[in-house]
Amino acid sequence: MKNSKKHLRLSIALSAAIFGLLLSCGNDDSDIAPNEEATVSIEAVVNSHYKSAVTVSTSGTNLVLKSKGVPDHVSPYWGVGHALYEAPILSGQTVNPGTMTEQNFVMTIPMNPASASSKEETSLGPIGMALNGVAIYNDREGGNIPVNAGTLLSFERSGAHGGPGGLYHYHFNGDFTSVDDANLIGFLRDGFPIYGRKDADGSYPSDLDANGGHVGTTEEFSTAIYHYHTANTAYMNSRFYILKAGSYHGTKGTFTF
Repeated sequence: MKNSKKHLRLSIALSAAIFGLLLSCGNDDSDIAPNEEATVSIEAVVNSHYKSAVTVSTSGTNLVLKSKGVPDHVSPYWGVGHALYEAPILSGQTVNPGTMTEQNFVMTIPMNPASASSKEETSLGPIGMALNGVAIYNDREGGNIPVNAGTLLSFERSGAHGGPGGLYHYHFNGDFTSVDDANLIGFLRDGFPIYGRKDADGSYPSDLDANGGHVGTTEEFSTAIYHYHTANTAYMNSRFYILKAGSYHGTKGTFTF
């Protein structure tokens, strides 16, 4: 009888200790839920995923990306005679006058991007840089108006066209960045990454905020990070999907050219 009571007291004590340990672990502030936003460094992904045409350096707590702003793929905007020239192949396409010209892009972004308390609208001009060094623009054109049906005809199959000064840039997804996938496309000026239409699990995200992003893990980030997605509605019933509309989630860095 005495041994039975002793064993009972030992079992109760052991159960209490295990329960206390589990409770303590459950309250550990270091455990971050999959959809909870945390501050995540983008340095390793930026260094490993940007192509050789982009040079990356650090400046304090920022990353500095430099490129010539021209693509590594074919385009009508290279101009006839260039090795990467491709004649227009899309129905009704009208190429803008002029050919693309090398730029001197310098984009400075935070190494540890964070949500801004006040969301700033994206504006005309470069709002980010694709992995090949080409500028990313929002859904607006000169006069700060949405891309219209006429302007839409100037985009080649990469979702890009040439602008004043020969500045080539992406407004939409395309054959060389992302079509119907979860590809990493690049990073915006606030330091947050932008992906294709799908999440890493192959599904289309249904919880995007007003600025086209949400918090979650990706193929490149095992810790949940805020990231943007290409819109999932065909623009004006075309083959294209807008890369970015609305505001930045974080505080934008600089982009000179």
